[in-house]
Amino acid sequence: MSKALAGIRILDLTHMLSGPYGAMILADLGAELIKVEPLQGEGTRKLMANDPGKSLDGMGAYYITLNRNKKSVALDLKSEEGLAIFYDLVRESDVVISNFSASVPARLKIDYESLKEVNPAIITCTVTGYGSKGPSADRPAFDQVAQATGGGMSITGHDARHPVRAGIPIGDLGGGMFAVMGIQAALLERQRSGQGQHVDISMLDCQISMLNYMATMYFLSGNDPQPIGNAHFFHVPYNTYKTTTGYIVIAVITDNFWVNLKRVVQVKAFENSHYDSQPGRWESRVLINAKLNEVLGENSTEYWLEKLKEQKIPCAPVNRLSEALSDEQVLHRNMVVELKHPDGKSTRGPGNPVKLSRNNEESFSPAPKLGQHTDSVLAQLLEYDPEQISALKQQGVIG
Repeated sequence: MSKALAGIRILDLTHMLSGPYGAMILADLGAELIKVEPLQGEGTRKLMANDPGKSLDGMGAYYITLNRNKKSVALDLKSEEGLAIFYDLVRESDVVISNFSASVPARLKIDYESLKEVNPAIITCTVTGYGSKGPSADRPAFDQVAQATGGGMSITGHDARHPVRAGIPIGDLGGGMFAVMGIQAALLERQRSGQGQHVDISMLDCQISMLNYMATMYFLSGNDPQPIGNAHFFHVPYNTYKTTTGYIVIAVITDNFWVNLKRVVQVKAFENSHYDSQPGRWESRVLINAKLNEVLGENSTEYWLEKLKEQKIPCAPVNRLSEALSDEQVLHRNMVVELKHPDGKSTRGPGNPVKLSRNNEESFSPAPKLGQHTDSVLAQLLEYDPEQISALKQQGVIG
């Protein structure tokens, strides 16, 4: 069985997190990912590489996770000879993805305008903090910068005086996810037109998009929403509650769920018809949440989950990573997979969340050593002879 994107070749110039994450998803789905690295390797190769608790045989958690299913070609793009080799690769490829600062691709002559002269069908994708054009285009941005600029931090946390970033790097990851969508859309369009194009992904744009209905609510009311912790601005009870063994989430979004919840917790104060509809519960949200914290604190998370599930009430434990990564549903979905080191050892990491009914082969080759595939790619794909390859190594163009 072949993977869904088999036959698509992508040149991966990305580093750190946003770009490599998007490229990883495309590789998981079967695209041939050729990671073109500088001769010293891209930055995340060394990140945590010597931390015994966060690395495997000198390969840090970032790199071993984000670069599975990829090949590595070490190439000096800043040299005339290196750029010529890159152009040869572009002629044989479908997509070039990068996440340099906005002005870098043009300076290196690897932007869309340059590459379409080499291959008119090429699709380029850049993931930047603020996009390729506009008054902020040249500003540097990392995950938390995008989260802050995009407004999400202002509504995260328990009060407006202490803004909190998301626990996962949603600024970076959002950029990578939207890059996948944009690249796949451009590939589909190319089937009709035969032409390539540029996919311009801004991490800020992605954060604004994910504000979704919250943004529309602001435009309707004119009021900036305030952070409300784990509560909901409309539904009650919809919150996190402490038990004797941890925390539990309950999400009552219909009146029927409320009726069922009353059967489970048996709180006398809840037997008030005023609470049987959302407006009444919202008016008394402080009392309802206080009473729930009181009664749920009398027993364990496991006890309450069983009782709530019997009544089909949406609920969940607040899992630590160790619990989430051993959850039976997570394991059933093959969302914990083996990540191998090229020297043979292995660890585990998250799987591929895209499950297809026909092309769902899930395999994960090791993240490559620096330049591990330089010789084979140049010889097999570009048909360079051994003497050419040897000379390029001696000149310091490839590694």
